[in-house]
Amino acid sequence: MLKDPYGRPLESIRISVTQRCNLNCFYCHREGESSLHRDEMTPEEIQRIVSIAASFGLSKVKITGGEPLLREDILEIVSRIHDTPGIEEVSMTTNGILLSDYAYELRKAGLARVNVSLDTLVRELFRRITGMDALRSVTLGIERAKDAGLHPVKVNMVLLKGLNENEVMSMIDFARRNGVILQIIELEAPKEDDLYRRYHVSLDSVEALLEGMAEEIIVRRMHHRRKYHLRGGGEVEVVKPMHNTEFCRHCNRIRVTSDGKLKPCLFRNDNLVDILGPMRRGASQDELKELFLEAVRRREPYFK
Repeated sequence: MLKDPYGRPLESIRISVTQRCNLNCFYCHREGESSLHRDEMTPEEIQRIVSIAASFGLSKVKITGGEPLLREDILEIVSRIHDTPGIEEVSMTTNGILLSDYAYELRKAGLARVNVSLDTLVRELFRRITGMDALRSVTLGIERAKDAGLHPVKVNMVLLKGLNENEVMSMIDFARRNGVILQIIELEAPKEDDLYRRYHVSLDSVEALLEGMAEEIIVRRMHHRRKYHLRGGGEVEVVKPMHNTEFCRHCNRIRVTSDGKLKPCLFRNDNLVDILGPMRRGASQDELKELFLEAVRRREPYFK
């Protein structure tokens, strides 16, 4: 198993396939990409990077964006990744707006599971957060994903101070009714930013609430995040990345930016390794593998 200099095993790769999005969520971190661009990898280039990762034992791929479903060739991308030897699971994070149109085809192409961003069940607040009146499209997408056999379906709720803090119970009830897993996620932003000061809220009170509702608490291997199995049904995961040494100590994934750079850490852009440029210039498979290993060597916990 491939490990970084801190002994952390690499098991999965998270690939951004576009920066384009049909929402404008005010807190979006764009998967840590610092500059806007239109350069996107082709399905063949994505598959080649995945094959390199798989050659080192990474078996899980998550497709992200931007909004992945804006790629007209997204089904080909999913199919190519799924068909890559060594890949055991392909998943996706989406805002859900187009998911009702794609859910069945995505499942046929080889997508196993999906995460859908949904911070609120209040229509006006959804519009305020995302810039679009599309709440019903997202909930319909969740329903179709379930019907299509994508499993599990996870709903990602970023907790925002003064906006959706009072919706935790209603989101839990929504997840129970729809048979999906709720992920409550801490806002990711630099502590010195105005965004952090205005909207960041600790998840400690949420965890205290869940502990009182849980019949079982599991600590997951990835990031040591906690999963709460609730009495009466329902599953809730809590994701606390900020200033969390445990989160970083147990990180087991590497990222690829939408313009083809290997990204060892979400929070840094000063240690990227360009793999797409050399690939387009005719680099050999061995040369590309060495670039991948260089990115792994640059991995270190952000919060120590």
